[in-house]
Amino acid sequence: MNNASQRPTGTQGPLQYAPRRIRETQQRRDASTTLAANTVPNRVDEVGAESDDALPDRPLPWRGLRAPPVQPVPPPPQSGRRTFATMREIALLSVVAVLSAILVVALYPRKLETDATNTPARTLPVTAQTPGSVASEATRAIPPAPRVAVNESPTPVQSEQRASPGQATAAAAVAPLRPPDPPVRGVTDTEIRFGIAAPFSGSAKELGRQMKLGIDTMFSAINAGGGLNGRKVRLIAADDGYEPSRTADAMKQLFEKDEVFGIVGNVGTPTAMVALPYALEQKMLFFGAFTGAGLLRRDPPDRYVFNYRASYAEETDAMVRYLVKVRRLRPEQIAVFAQQDGYGDAGFSGVAKAVRALRGGEASTILRLDYKRNTVDVNDAVERLRQHKTPIKAVVMVPTYRAAARFIEKTRDLFPAMIYTNVSFVGSTALAEELKLLGPKYTDGLIVTQVVPAIEGYSSLILEYKAALAKYFPGEVPDYVSLEGYIAAGLLAEGLKRAGLQLDTEKVVEALENLRDFDIGLGTPLTFGRTEHQGSHKVWGTQLDAAGRYQAIDLQ
Repeated sequence: MNNASQRPTGTQGPLQYAPRRIRETQQRRDASTTLAANTVPNRVDEVGAESDDALPDRPLPWRGLRAPPVQPVPPPPQSGRRTFATMREIALLSVVAVLSAILVVALYPRKLETDATNTPARTLPVTAQTPGSVASEATRAIPPAPRVAVNESPTPVQSEQRASPGQATAAAAVAPLRPPDPPVRGVTDTEIRFGIAAPFSGSAKELGRQMKLGIDTMFSAINAGGGLNGRKVRLIAADDGYEPSRTADAMKQLFEKDEVFGIVGNVGTPTAMVALPYALEQKMLFFGAFTGAGLLRRDPPDRYVFNYRASYAEETDAMVRYLVKVRRLRPEQIAVFAQQDGYGDAGFSGVAKAVRALRGGEASTILRLDYKRNTVDVNDAVERLRQHKTPIKAVVMVPTYRAAARFIEKTRDLFPAMIYTNVSFVGSTALAEELKLLGPKYTDGLIVTQVVPAIEGYSSLILEYKAALAKYFPGEVPDYVSLEGYIAAGLLAEGLKRAGLQLDTEKVVEALENLRDFDIGLGTPLTFGRTEHQGSHKVWGTQLDAAGRYQAIDLQ
C-alpha cells in the first residue's frame, strides 16, 4: 500500500493543529496524487478567510469515499491528581494503623492487670480508635459496662458509655487506665483491724482486761448496727505484762504479724515509752491510750497520737486544789506515793506543779514515797512515812490497785485520819474489791479522781454503756476502766466514719483534727484540732463509802 494514502489529511491527525502555511504545503503535495474530481468544499465561507482553520479544497484518497467525521480528542487524563489522592489515602491509613498499634501496646498490658483484679464477666480485645479512623470489624470491641464504686457518682466517661453502649469515646481511648489503689494495712472490704498492747497477765492484768472489754463492747455495738461504712471493726490483743521489755515484741506482733490498722487503748506509761516511738516510726495511729502521761501530750502534738482522757497533771492538780481549798490542808502536809517509773514521775510532777501554783511559784519540798513496778513491796515507803518529821495528813497516790491496797492496809492503823486519794489509772473497781476484803474502815473515805462520769449515774451515756455491756458480755460488772475504753472506742469510730469509704491513716487523722464539739453524752463536748489532740480535759471526783460503793463528789 502507498504510504501517502495512509497519512491523515485535512484536519485529522497531527496536522490539524499545524500552522496554516504548513498545512497548505502538505495539501498541495497530496493534491498531485489524488483524484481531482473528488474534492471537499472550501470552509473559508464558514470560518472566515483569515482563520487558520479555513481549509482549501482538497482531493480525497479514493473516489466516492467521503471524509470521515472529525472525532473530538479526549482531554489528557488527570493522572497526577489521581495519584496524589491515592497516596494521601494510603498515608492516612498508615498513620491511623500506627497510632492504633501504639495505643494497643500501651493500653493492653494495663487492661490485663485490671482484668486480673476485677475479672469482668465478658472481655474482648479493645482497639483504640480516633474519630475518622478505619478499623476492621474483627478488631472492634464492645466496651464493658462501667463499674461505679459505692457512694461515688459515675464519671463523665462512664455516663457517655451508658448513653451510647457499644461505642468507645475518644476520651476513653486516650485516657490511661487508673491502676487499683494499693491495699491499706489492716483494712479489707469487710473489716478494720486494731491492736491493743496491754497487761493480760501479772499484777496489773485487770487494767488490761477491763480496757479491752470496754473497746470490745463498743465495737460489738457498732458491728451489730452494720459496722463503719460497711466494714466490721475487730480488736486484736497482745500481752506485754506491763513490762516495757515485752512491749516491743507485742507491738511488732500487732504490726507485722496481725497487720493492724492502728493501736487503741494501750495500757500504761512505762510501756508507752516503748510503744509510742515504734508507732510513730510506722506512722500508725496511736489512739486513746490508758495513761495521762505528758509524753503522749507534746506541744505541738505528735500527728498520729490522740488522747481521749485528761492528763495526770490535770488529775493531780484537781486533787491538790481539793485538799488545800476544800479540806483546808497546807501543801507541806501532802505526800506522794508513786510507782518508781514514768507513771509515778508524771503523777509526782503534776502534784509539784499544782503546789507551786498555789504558792505563787515558790518551790517546796514534797515527800515522795516509792515502790517498784509490778510488786506490792511497800515496806520502805511505809517506813519513810513513819519517820517523816512534818505530819502528813493526805497522800496523793499514783500506783496500781494492788500496791495501793497494800499501802492503805499498812498505814491505816498508823494514821487513822489520813486522806487517801488516787488517780484514775489505779483501777477503781479492782481497788474497791481489794479493800472490801480488808473491811469497811479501809474503804470508807477513799477518793479517786476519774476521767469519766460516775458509773452509778443515770445519764444517757451510762445507761447505753450498761445496756451494751449486759448484751454482749453478760455477767460483767460495769467498771470505770471499761467505761473509758467504751468512750475512747466510740470517739475513734466517729473519726473512722468521717474519714469515708477510702480509708487510710492520713484521712483518719484529718477527720479527727476536724472533729469539733462532739457530744457523746459526757456533759462536756469533745474537740480535736491541729494543735489539740486531747479530747477531754474534765476530771470527776468519786469517793468510796463503807460499803465499797463510789459516790460522786464535787472537787471544787
